[in-house]
Amino acid sequence: MDKIFYIYSHSGLNIFLHFNLAITHLSFIPMDYLPAIGIIASIIFLISKILQICRILLWRPYALTKHFKKQGIVGPPCSILYGSLHEVKKLNMAARQTVLDTNSHDITPRIVPHYHKWSSLYGETFLYWFGMQPRICISDPELAKQILSNKFGFYVKPSSRPSVQTLVGNKGLVLISGLDWVKHRRIINPAFSLDKLKVMVKRMTACTISKLDEWKNQVVAAEDHCHSIEMNGEFKELTADIIAHTAFGSSYAQGLEVFEAQQELQKYCAATHTDIFIPGSQYLPTPLNLQIWKLDKKVKTSLKSIIESRLNSKATGSSCEVDDLLGLMLEASESDGKPKLNVNEIIEECKTFFFAGHETSSNLLTWTVFLLSLHPEWQEKLRQEVLKECGMGIPDADMLTKLKLVNMVLLEALRLYGPVIELFRQATRDMKLGDVMIPKGTCISIPLVKIHRRKEYWGEDVNKFNPMRFINGISKAAKHPNALLAFSLGPRACIGQNFAMLEAKSVIVLILQRFSFCLSPEYKHAPVELLTLHPQHGLPIIVKPLHL
Repeated sequence: MDKIFYIYSHSGLNIFLHFNLAITHLSFIPMDYLPAIGIIASIIFLISKILQICRILLWRPYALTKHFKKQGIVGPPCSILYGSLHEVKKLNMAARQTVLDTNSHDITPRIVPHYHKWSSLYGETFLYWFGMQPRICISDPELAKQILSNKFGFYVKPSSRPSVQTLVGNKGLVLISGLDWVKHRRIINPAFSLDKLKVMVKRMTACTISKLDEWKNQVVAAEDHCHSIEMNGEFKELTADIIAHTAFGSSYAQGLEVFEAQQELQKYCAATHTDIFIPGSQYLPTPLNLQIWKLDKKVKTSLKSIIESRLNSKATGSSCEVDDLLGLMLEASESDGKPKLNVNEIIEECKTFFFAGHETSSNLLTWTVFLLSLHPEWQEKLRQEVLKECGMGIPDADMLTKLKLVNMVLLEALRLYGPVIELFRQATRDMKLGDVMIPKGTCISIPLVKIHRRKEYWGEDVNKFNPMRFINGISKAAKHPNALLAFSLGPRACIGQNFAMLEAKSVIVLILQRFSFCLSPEYKHAPVELLTLHPQHGLPIIVKPLHL
């Protein structure tokens, strides 16, 4: 099948190239014939381009649909240019108008309404079109494991839209592949070693205590010593401060422009996620592009300032962290005989970790506090465990590893409200996945939000908050050892997962030592995907100090 695609798409171009080659050797052709030959060459080139367009818009959707239908895989109809996007937009707009019952954790119909509808119509494995990109939805954890664990480059990350590359960093660890990824991973790995993480816990707790002191002052100022705090925004600020201190030796104040600009960029990316993308349109001076360029310039300027500050500190002999993330990258850019990073790569990598380092962690904390607010009995269980293992002191890494119940609650929060909704991979060659033949270039969607809610793996209480399912660890929590994929798995598993879990434990421990909390009556349960999972209307929480 791939051979057919190749012949169809390249035949016109091959004719054009051979025609040009012939012309090159026919130097004896009279000058009078050259204009006609030029016209003929242009016509052939135009025909080759028309053939390519027809292949993308007509032949490929027809051939792929037929190919998968023979294997029993069908899906929604594909329209020219838009694919299935019209239906995706329509379903998403309708879902955004709904508000769920606060005690309902079955968020799939609201977060991915198209998956919810199509899986009921076509089965768990189906074909749909994201514009002209074919996507196969796979929600079998065994097949997901095969895809994500592949070490031979058969399933790679597909190209992201330019706006997403601007936000996350097109040369950052999240988006790059191949040898570049190997080089970056080798340089960055030491920053997340166990020894480094233990040191980082001290900075995590220091940042958290500063934030909690602000909360206490707000609560004490209230008449009844009871105050509503919008937790999602607070956790964004806190985790941004933590990643700035631990990875870049700066502070939230220094990185404020980066965080604010990235939040704006995130909104633009989410708003245009289901729009048709025309290659090359990112270079046009449209109002949207002008705003993206402006924000990107602000991010780069701020990051350059942080990098220059570190270099100046090093030059003057001031104390600075050589072994944090930024220090390791700068060291790699100067060393001989090792993989090097240039300044642009460092800036792009900083984008990646500034965004990923606070965005996913803040959402994990947000949804964990939400769940503990709904289940005060678990809030009290965790508080008792914290007081037993940590007392009222500042927790260190060794104390945090003993908190079994806290760990179980965080894992259940990741299952029900994981920050990442779905993962994507693209086949680099014709592949056999289970019983399915997947042609080269096909994108594979792995909807984590659905895998984490499949009854055949998690049981009848799949939509219930039940941390006890993790009492024997992740691999025994479900009927498949890889049914929880919150941090992915395989060679491209999240490099910061241990950092994120230690950070979440540190913050939760310090909160439980100081406050009790419950949901505000103003809360509306409306999870929404803005690249990661957010509460659409925020998370207002009423907090009360345990000790005044």
